[in-house]
Amino acid sequence: MAPKTDRRTQHSGETRRRILHAAAEIAAERGYDGTSVALVTKRSGLPASSVYWHFGSKDDLLAAVIEHSYTEWLPARPRWAPPEPGTDRIEYLRGWLREAGQSFADRPVFMRLGLMLLLERRAEEPAARARFQQIRAEMLAAMGDWWAAVLPDEAIERRPDLPRLLAQLNMAASDGLYAMSAGDPSIDMNALQDLLATALDSVADRIVREIAADPGTGRAADGGA
Repeated sequence: MAPKTDRRTQHSGETRRRILHAAAEIAAERGYDGTSVALVTKRSGLPASSVYWHFGSKDDLLAAVIEHSYTEWLPARPRWAPPEPGTDRIEYLRGWLREAGQSFADRPVFMRLGLMLLLERRAEEPAARARFQQIRAEMLAAMGDWWAAVLPDEAIERRPDLPRLLAQLNMAASDGLYAMSAGDPSIDMNALQDLLATALDSVADRIVREIAADPGTGRAADGGA
């Protein structure tokens, strides 16, 4: 017979999961402002006291929703591992972008809610928005490290900001594709992701060639960034 403490822990964990699941569904439908503790209690079938006991506030609950959704998505995310020697950079980018698109096909809540929160401005920043920004920073850092690994050392010495700029361009374009696919599910995401890979590779190649041809170009661009 399982100890009472184990049963209580299991019950507490199940209660927490029910609350998170209900809050995630509502947030995906109504956004941050449209989500309320009252709606969460109605959908989960649990009292408001349980919500406050486990999460403290609506804001902390939605931050937990983003964290939970992100944790569930992690196994599906593509890895920004430096390619093996001899691997074609553009083919690697194409494969990564397609894999990334597939991982977001189900529209994880942390992306939907997080992007909505990024567009809002509030006197007091929600904890949910802050957590999403941390997630974005982690993703951006991983992309930047990848670009730093595949670009020539001379280019990075002349333009130390280049890996991060390419990562930011990648993220900005990917955000646009994500939003576009939500508004028009009929678009050919694979074709657009292939074009994006070509564009990113071409931009990187163009800057590297400019730096090689005229080292002052890199310094001037860096100073004007």
